[in-house]
Amino acid sequence: MEPILLVEDKPELREMLQHALTRMGHQAVPAANFAEADALLAKSRFSAVLTDLKLPQGSGMDVLRAALDFDPSVPVIIMTAYGSIAQAVDAMRKGAYDFIQKPIDLGHLEHMLARALERQQILRENLVLKEEFSKRHGFPRMIGEHPSMLQAGNEMQRVAATESTVLLLGESGTGKELFARAVHQLSPRATKPFVAINCAAIPETLIENELFGHDRGAFTGAAGRQAGKFELAHRGTIFLDEIGELPLSVQSKLLRVLEDHKVERLGGTAPVVCDVRVIAATNRNLEEAIQAGEFRRDLYYRLAVVPITIPPLRDRGDDVLLIANHFLERFRREFKKNNLRLAADASAALQLHTWPGNVRELQNAMERAAILNDGEITAADLGLVPATATANSVENGQKLDREKIESTLRDCKWNKAAAAERLGISYKTLLTRIKAHGLD
Repeated sequence: MEPILLVEDKPELREMLQHALTRMGHQAVPAANFAEADALLAKSRFSAVLTDLKLPQGSGMDVLRAALDFDPSVPVIIMTAYGSIAQAVDAMRKGAYDFIQKPIDLGHLEHMLARALERQQILRENLVLKEEFSKRHGFPRMIGEHPSMLQAGNEMQRVAATESTVLLLGESGTGKELFARAVHQLSPRATKPFVAINCAAIPETLIENELFGHDRGAFTGAAGRQAGKFELAHRGTIFLDEIGELPLSVQSKLLRVLEDHKVERLGGTAPVVCDVRVIAATNRNLEEAIQAGEFRRDLYYRLAVVPITIPPLRDRGDDVLLIANHFLERFRREFKKNNLRLAADASAALQLHTWPGNVRELQNAMERAAILNDGEITAADLGLVPATATANSVENGQKLDREKIESTLRDCKWNKAAAAERLGISYKTLLTRIKAHGLD
């Protein structure tokens, strides 16, 4: 069993908790502040992190961000005084497993750790299975190091092991179906069906039949019984994409299915039991749709048990280059063009473009350029406005990058976790840049 990282600045409480964790059968590694915790996280792997919210240098939120950067599956438990409950709840929204109030009830802590470690074990086993599935079946990987993407990925991993309904929010092209498939593959239902349906792509007169099926004679031409998508997804997962476009008449029937776990086919005489995990997605603001009378509030609350927002590509910093190079490697293999590479002006233009079509637009641009080129891909090949692409501009860009990082670190009093968040890059990316610019 990997040790537990214990971050507490008060020596007496730290020593008491260390002894208590030892009696529970755990090895505890103590740290008195964020800097010590950060150093330990960088060189060791932990089964859990127990951290005080208030620290003399940094905070428990800094510990949380650093811990999840190094290992998104590690459960982080926040210790807090009564007056800081709101901050502790905010920490959970940002990826903490749970919080416990001071004075610490050791029995409650032992029970909380047991649950956290059991869930982490499930997550790690599922991640191993996902990697194996990826190798065998081409399961798509989540690519990104931006904090907003890491948070979405962490939320995805945490909810996957549960039966909760998930609502994926984000613009078109951000990869909501990819997230939905990942939740399914990380869940206990991974070996059962994954059924996807685009609610916006089916005419209103046909959507009920698609979802719930029909019995013989239900309407003209219904010569036999047909199972709907919910029945086909029995014991698996159904993905309802563009749920915001579902007609009101069907929304009420979907609500009943979510409440009763039964469907009624068109023309049917008896309900059919359906054990289905529901993941929905939308690019609409459902709160506005509710106010406009276009979406049921009760259905929204049923669907949004765990809402996960997938950030647009323009807000993900360096991720655009990571994803572009991922597609480039894929198309090198697919088109047997080993000499494909990005020119300097292409890399600069990729980062300057706002990507209204998100990852889907980027994939299309990379695929088109890979088809039409055998070597260097320029900004023009990608259909982008070229940035200045001379050696001097690259050099100047590196200089500006160094100055920006150094200035941000100073503003954050050299708190690397806070600086990474302010810069909009991951903690690991910041460490790499600090080393590259000789700022360490």
